[in-house]
Amino acid sequence: MKAHHIALVLATATALVVGAGCRRKPEITDLQRKEAAHLAAEADFAVNLRDLPRAEGLMAKAIQVCPDNAAYWINLGVVRVQLGRKPAAKEAYEGALKAYEADADADPKNVEPWLKRIYVLALLGRIDEARKTLDQAAKKFPESRNVRAFVEGRQFDRMIADPKFKQVAL
Repeated sequence: MKAHHIALVLATATALVVGAGCRRKPEITDLQRKEAAHLAAEADFAVNLRDLPRAEGLMAKAIQVCPDNAAYWINLGVVRVQLGRKPAAKEAYEGALKAYEADADADPKNVEPWLKRIYVLALLGRIDEARKTLDQAAKKFPESRNVRAFVEGRQFDRMIADPKFKQVAL
C-alpha cells in the first residue's frame, strides 16, 4: 500500500475520534497527553516516510503514555496490519474497543463512543456484533441524527464494503 493511502487511513481513524480525544484520568497529566500527541505525530510522519516499524514503535510509546486514547490504538492496529502482524493488530484494535467502552460508560448520554465501537468491531471482523451494537445504539439514541444516518443511510454497509477499510480490517 502506498504511503499516502496509509496516511489517509490513519487520518480517517483519527477523524473518527474527533471530539472524544483522551478520556481524562487523574493519573495522566496534561504534559503526558502532550507527549503522547507528539509521539503520535512523529508516528504519522514515519508512515509518510514509509518507515512502518518506526511508526509502530512510536504509536506503542504514545499508548504507554496515554492508554485511554482509542485513536492511538486504532493507528497502531493499522500500522500493524500493514506490517503483516495481524495478531498484534487485533490486540491494538481490542485496546481501542476497551477505550471506547470506557468512554461510553463515563458519558452514557454520548452517542459517539457507540458509533466508534461499531467501527472498531467491524475492524476486528466482528460484523454481527457491530450490527447488534448499531441496533442497540438506535434504540438507546432514537433522536440522534448520526445514528439515524448510519442506519437509514446504510453507512455501515458502505463502510465495510470500502476497499480502504478492507485493507486495514482483520
